[in-house]
Amino acid sequence: MNKRLLVITVGLVAVLLVGIQFKNHKPAQETFSEATIKYGAEGSDVYELQGRLKHLGFYYGNIDGDFGYNTLKSVKWFQSEFGMKVDGIVGPKTKLKLWEATRSWKPSAPAGGGGNAGNTGGGGGGGGTSSGAVIKPPSLQGLSENDLNLMANAVYGESRGEPYIGQVAVAAVILNRLESPSFPHTISGVIFQPGAFTAVADGQIWLTPNETAKKAVREAINGNDPTNGCIYYFNPETATSKWIWTRTQIKTIGKHIFCK
Repeated sequence: MNKRLLVITVGLVAVLLVGIQFKNHKPAQETFSEATIKYGAEGSDVYELQGRLKHLGFYYGNIDGDFGYNTLKSVKWFQSEFGMKVDGIVGPKTKLKLWEATRSWKPSAPAGGGGNAGNTGGGGGGGGTSSGAVIKPPSLQGLSENDLNLMANAVYGESRGEPYIGQVAVAAVILNRLESPSFPHTISGVIFQPGAFTAVADGQIWLTPNETAKKAVREAINGNDPTNGCIYYFNPETATSKWIWTRTQIKTIGKHIFCK
């Protein structure tokens, strides 16, 4: 009898402990709520916001679910780099743009206490001016895994039918833009700059890149620039922009003309 009672007691304790663990564990969320996120907000939406911004290299602080000054600066930086209205408010348009740029992001932090952001107001959208912060471009040696993946996606989406050297050339253009003061100072900012790449506009940026595209990215990062410093390229058979023809043409590789 005592032995049976002991087994029952141990079983009840085990069930109780599992219940406590389940109650205390709040799984991280992968999608924003509908609330607009502003400075001073707290909660799971801010966790996600900080996580996605950090994934892109716009946020360097702790992922703590607190929309403080550092998070505000990061949001404004993101909005500026992506051609949006720079107001530091994370509304529907800013959320959508952030989600599109971080589809590979997975949450690593719990969703934190409290509710979602709570405060409501206008979202991001449209063109805007810079927040005024001076952002130095990162060293090529400091590129993240996400940067490399985005570059491979862009190279594959833009030039998968081109010869290998032409794919290296496209990757080199992305890197040349990264170091140019005329372009955003992050890989994601360069690639998702409005109107910059056809593959972003038509969705081919999200095709799974092959090993050739990945190899082309690595070669460009290692210093091979077949374009000799070009920051533009176009296909003369499909180009509709009159402006691109005014650029100084340096060379043709495959079907693309590379320009400065």
